[in-house]
Amino acid sequence: MDSLFKSLMLCLFIAGIYSCSGSENKTTDADVIMQEDIKFCKYSIKEGFFNAFLKFADAGIIKFSEGQHPVVGIKDLAKAYDNRPGTKDLIWEPVMGEVAESGDLGFTWGKWHFTNKDTTLYGNYFTVWKRQSDGSWKVLLDGGNSTPAP
Repeated sequence: MDSLFKSLMLCLFIAGIYSCSGSENKTTDADVIMQEDIKFCKYSIKEGFFNAFLKFADAGIIKFSEGQHPVVGIKDLAKAYDNRPGTKDLIWEPVMGEVAESGDLGFTWGKWHFTNKDTTLYGNYFTVWKRQSDGSWKVLLDGGNSTPAP
């Protein structure tokens, strides 16, 4: 009986160790940038698209926009946005994100839609994220394209 009790206790101990180290309990860097992308969108809806970009941008950001040359650097981005808040009607949702094995760069991509008073436009986007010295993530490269309606 004593050996049965010891065996049972050993099994419970091993099961406890396994459940504490299981992958379902780990937050990956990819999860973190996916959540950061969601925060980025929520901030955009609340404070405006341009304000959100300035808050979430890395100093070396490269921003692609349809029909325009890329804007390079946070100072030029601020100048291009000219103290305007930007639309609050652009909503995006990440579909996938990954982080490089080095842990310093990652990407998300997803779907967006923009609704104005008489039409809704749809598209896809990609965002490259760069880990900052404090461990946070900022947008290094961003762009997208229009698509037909789903």
